[in-house]
Amino acid sequence: MLAGLSVSIGLIGFWKPKAVFSHAYDRPEAKNLDLWSDVRRLLKHKAIYAPVLIMFLWNFAPGAQTPLQYYLTNTLHASDAAYANFNAIFTISFIPTLFLYGWLCTRVPLKKLLFWGTVVAVPQLVPLLFVKSALGAELLAIPIGLMGGLATAAYYDLAMRSCPPGLQGTLMLMVDGVYYLCQRGGDLLGSKIFDSAPNPKTGFLYCVISITVVYALILPALKLAPSYLTATTDGERNKEYEQKLTRPRLEFEQDAL
Repeated sequence: MLAGLSVSIGLIGFWKPKAVFSHAYDRPEAKNLDLWSDVRRLLKHKAIYAPVLIMFLWNFAPGAQTPLQYYLTNTLHASDAAYANFNAIFTISFIPTLFLYGWLCTRVPLKKLLFWGTVVAVPQLVPLLFVKSALGAELLAIPIGLMGGLATAAYYDLAMRSCPPGLQGTLMLMVDGVYYLCQRGGDLLGSKIFDSAPNPKTGFLYCVISITVVYALILPALKLAPSYLTATTDGERNKEYEQKLTRPRLEFEQDAL
């Protein structure tokens, strides 16, 4: 069943690919030179570092994994299924605001979506402090998920806009790699914070505070994103961005001669 679902996800990638990628790989500056030239081109493209850093901060979340599970099962005496139910409802609750982003991104510049999406997402996990039971956690998973959807979509939008032509797959692998590394790192730190407190309730409070502080750091990190990338709506032509794309390509063509 899972294999079938995975195949169906892959098939979606063939659905109107031209409308999605806008011939991104057909542009002259997207043509491959060689491996090391492409690596240099990616690392020299300063715009990629902002979304990678933002994705790191967004997914670090010390305390949202193992400490939450122990808090629900050991402290609140909920069943083992409570944590799984929370995560399922939390993930599904992203969907409405992801659809909302799809409507907003063609009408509102990315800069505003990044800012307001982050403002809404900073206190995303604060409702967990009011959890008193498994049912309460499952109900609170709905607003918690809704608060994160807009920011998640905006951060991935920024990552895709920041990528030099022809290297979209490479950059998205970097972004997803950062996602898994920082998620496990945040879980490790969150567990240590949770255990360092005199009692589980205080430890969980420290975890939620830590998460909120980390999320707040995204606001200054947004300033690292080049303004020419975030000034337009999705699908709007960006002449300044198009001009900047051709310069790195010319440099590496000269190196290859």
